[in-house]
Amino acid sequence: MLIDTYGRVATDLRVSLTDKCNLRCTYCMPEEGLQWLAKPDLLSDDEIVRLVRIAVTRLGVRDVRFTGGEPLLRPGLVGIVERCAALTPRPKMSLTTNGIGLKRTAAALKAAGLNRVNVSLDTLRRDVFKTLTRRDRHQDVLDGLAAAREAGLTPVKVNTVLMPGLNGDEAPELLAWAVEHAYELRFIEQMPLDAQHGWKRDGMITAGDILQSLSTRFTLTEEGGGERGSAPAERWIVDGGPHRVGVIASVTRPFCSACDRTRLTADGQVRNCLFAREETDLRAALRSDATDDDVATLWKLAMWGKKAGSGLDDPTFLQPDRPMSAIGG
Repeated sequence: MLIDTYGRVATDLRVSLTDKCNLRCTYCMPEEGLQWLAKPDLLSDDEIVRLVRIAVTRLGVRDVRFTGGEPLLRPGLVGIVERCAALTPRPKMSLTTNGIGLKRTAAALKAAGLNRVNVSLDTLRRDVFKTLTRRDRHQDVLDGLAAAREAGLTPVKVNTVLMPGLNGDEAPELLAWAVEHAYELRFIEQMPLDAQHGWKRDGMITAGDILQSLSTRFTLTEEGGGERGSAPAERWIVDGGPHRVGVIASVTRPFCSACDRTRLTADGQVRNCLFAREETDLRAALRSDATDDDVATLWKLAMWGKKAGSGLDDPTFLQPDRPMSAIGG
């Protein structure tokens, strides 16, 4: 069991498969990209599967989310999913992607055992997409979303970050589109995880702003009396149902007290919080002939030291040294 000193138990594993990405989103990395991890530093397919196996069979992990960078850039992705699906107990498996490669991979991922996908899409406007991502791939994302739905990777969730002056006015339009296509839309507050360290709290669109904007067009009813448990998204029923919309307010309405996540970077480091500045090296243990018990013990120790919260409200808060693309979402 991955328990910390505050009694939280981590049962949800986020696995970054690569730090590379084929987009250059302004809130994530500079236009020229970043210095990518060297191939020898990345976990191999076998190492990833071994760590997932240890997490699932020895440490109580029940949900595995594959992330990046862009995980569809990982050549061995389908095989990794297939091998993890063969574990006992079998974890629920999902993927967070920008959707560009889903049209060609969705069916294979479903056949391998993937349960569902989260696709990042911040705008319905091709010109705004090109400005935000610095790439003209909007239609590829839309095609990928449709392919995921057709393959049965459902519920298909769409993750959206709103930025002032770019797509900040699109919330109602995005929700109407998501309802029409049976996608579950989730707005995410912009977080201080950009490589440029340019995030400013007073420049972000908050959960309150988003809900106020949506309420101009839709009737929203809070789901479940506000009890979301460890789920990152607060959800609202749209116009009486059945459709729902979520808001992940990591900055203004943090859910740290119920967090159940543990994170593994593409180079084999355990992070006990998305905003942590410390990591525990499991890759070195794997490559020094450590036993599964040894690795499990290191992982437990890493999670035991998890802090009470993200520290975003602390005046001394410092962003993680590594950006989102290296950490994994």
